[in-house]
Parts: sequence; structure tokens; C-alpha cells
Amino acid sequence: MSDSTTANAAASHQAGSGHSSADSILNQAEAALREVEDSLRAPKLHQYRLDELIGTDGPPEKVSMDLLRDVTLDLKIELGRTRMNLDEILQLRKGSVVTLDKLAGDPVDIYVNGRLVARGEVLVLNDNFCVRVAELVGSDAIH
Repeated sequence: MSDSTTANAAASHQAGSGHSSADSILNQAEAALREVEDSLRAPKLHQYRLDELIGTDGPPEKVSMDLLRDVTLDLKIELGRTRMNLDEILQLRKGSVVTLDKLAGDPVDIYVNGRLVARGEVLVLNDNFCVRVAELVGSDAIH
């Protein structure tokens, strides 16, 4: 074999091995990307059944209610509503009176997480305002 034939064979061998080396690196990179994508995906969710959360410390009614004791809810008492223009709001000062759409003695609305759940009456107890629940509102009343 001549020197040029040997050089061409060696070059062709290196090109072939370089090609397989590039394929190997590309395959490794694709595998690494798949691993990263898999790790970024949300974990698979499965539905919990309440009996999985209850435990064996007592009757289910008591234990399941204990699970709800630390739940934070937004409670809002609405004395009434009014509509005002921006210029009327800007004129409000200390001592200003805002007229509401309810009369004194009318029941106030009690909202939990934005949903009307009850109506009650405003009382004063030991110099503090409080609300006595007078009526529970059915689940059909959504506000």
C-alpha cells in the first residue's frame, strides 16, 4: 500500500470513529436532557381517600373534624353597602358619615371565603362589637 492510501484509510477510520464518538456524545446529551425533564415534571398525583387521613385514634367523625381545626378561613361581616363617586370618597374626613343600604337593626351578612353563609345581628358585649348568628343560609346562596 502506498503512503497516500494508508493516510486515506487512517483519515477515513478517524472520520468514522469521530462520527460514532459524536453519536455517543449526542446520545449521552439526550439522555441527560430526558433526566432533567423528568425531574422537572410534577410528581404523579393520586387521589387521597379520607380514610387514609383519619388514622386509628378514634371515631372517624371526631378525628376528621380535628383535621379542620387549623384551617384558616377569611371571615367577613358586611354591615351594608353604598355607592360613592371618587370625588365623594376624596371628601371623606374624620367624622364623616357614610349612609349604608341597610337600616339599624337589619341583619348583617356573614361571609366565609367570599360565600354568604349566615346572617346575624350586631350586639355590644363588654364594650366590644360582636355578631350573634341568627340564620344559616343554604348552600344555594352564592354571592
